[in-house]
Amino acid sequence: MAREVHTTRTVAPATGTTVAAMAVRVQVVIDCHDPDALAHFWADLLGYELEPPPPGYDSWEAWLTDHGIPEAEWNSASAIVDPEGVGPRIFLQRVPEPKATKNRLHLDVNVGGPRGTPDEERRAGLDAGVARAVGLGATKVRFVEERGERHWTMQDPEGNEFDLQ
Repeated sequence: MAREVHTTRTVAPATGTTVAAMAVRVQVVIDCHDPDALAHFWADLLGYELEPPPPGYDSWEAWLTDHGIPEAEWNSASAIVDPEGVGPRIFLQRVPEPKATKNRLHLDVNVGGPRGTPDEERRAGLDAGVARAVGLGATKVRFVEERGERHWTMQDPEGNEFDLQ
């Protein structure tokens, strides 16, 4: 069955002209205790990189110093970005409270290949992805196999759940 595609239209307030709305970029935010360490974990897992400092600065330390941020606050946030500019920016922010319950939102990380990848290749990719994630500091929670699909539910070093599929 073909899926109907809807284009959202909106009225530009200044002109009253009807225009097509553009897709909105998103940022994923992860609450944590150690933004720098968790940024390195997620960057390594996803093939992302730490966000470079703003133009005109050789380091984040230089930017933070120039903006009067006390050194005790330097690890209050971090961010990682897709080097290809395709995936969302992931922002990690320090929060005082510990993680208390299961995430209401989690990332699915596709390590087994796209749909249509032969089953043995998908299994090998999943096994390798799990071993790599564990080597980076993740913890295996449970293996799920349902509806012809399989994945591992994992936790990052601070206990945030994600799935490797």
